Amino acid sequence: MQWKGTGVALVTPFDSKKKIDFKSLAKVIDHCIDGGVNYLVSLGTTGETVVLSLEEKQEILNFTKEHVNGRVPLVAGFGGNNTQFIVDKINSFQLEGYSAILSSSPNYNKPTQEGIYQHYKYIAQNTPLPIILYNVPGRTAQNMEAQTTLRLAHDFSNIVAVKEASNNLLQCMEIVKDMPSNFQLLSGDDVHALPMFSFGCTGVISVIAQGIPKSFTSMVNFALEGKFQEASKEQFKFLELIKLIFKENNPAGIKAVLEQLGLCENELRLPLVPISKALYSEIAEQVKSLR
Repeated sequence: MQWKGTGVALVTPFDSKKKIDFKSLAKVIDHCIDGGVNYLVSLGTTGETVVLSLEEKQEILNFTKEHVNGRVPLVAGFGGNNTQFIVDKINSFQLEGYSAILSSSPNYNKPTQEGIYQHYKYIAQNTPLPIILYNVPGRTAQNMEAQTTLRLAHDFSNIVAVKEASNNLLQCMEIVKDMPSNFQLLSGDDVHALPMFSFGCTGVISVIAQGIPKSFTSMVNFALEGKFQEASKEQFKFLELIKLIFKENNPAGIKAVLEQLGLCENELRLPLVPISKALYSEIAEQVKSLR
């Protein structure tokens, strides 16, 4: 159960010239680890991966590994809708120090369930690291159904978990009901993590946790211990902040939080832009109330 507990989908901080701000990335990493999170995910959606060059991606992976220095496990994100290109990227990158790959279901070209299965089958047969599936139909335009996830989990021992962001609790329950014992269900949504823990979810890859790692991890740990009343009380403290950071786009919301905390600048690369002034003010008030 290596992916048990709180994982964080790291942002990619930029400076005012839109260059990667590695000093700020170090601050965010330390903030997360000092706050008790269990592992970190580099180059996920929250990291604005689609606007990074291949060279920048490798630089981020290298820097993150060196700065973490073995303090927590690391996951590298490799998603897309070109199966061969994903495999080529994974095998060409230097991934020493990373314990798994997070790969989102293909976006835009809307494959069938058989197409999704064959996509992950090819990745599983041609990559060296364990794979965490990522189902996020709000971004990919195609849901990966429970039976597809279960088929992959049973057929390939190196497919070790699924990050579920379908917001479909019934689908998540169906996965837990029939998944193999060495497979994990992870929440891909900050709000739904708590109810998912009640029926067998063992971890969450979170966005908000990099802003409030101690409080969010406390909620997760209470839930893992079956203390759901205590977990709910903890979640209610930051429930409004979760709602606000996703109101306009991700990661613009969490970058506003991190700027309020002095961890990175509120800079994004096009086509994403910073959140509106009105929303920024609401987020600032929530951050202030949590200090």
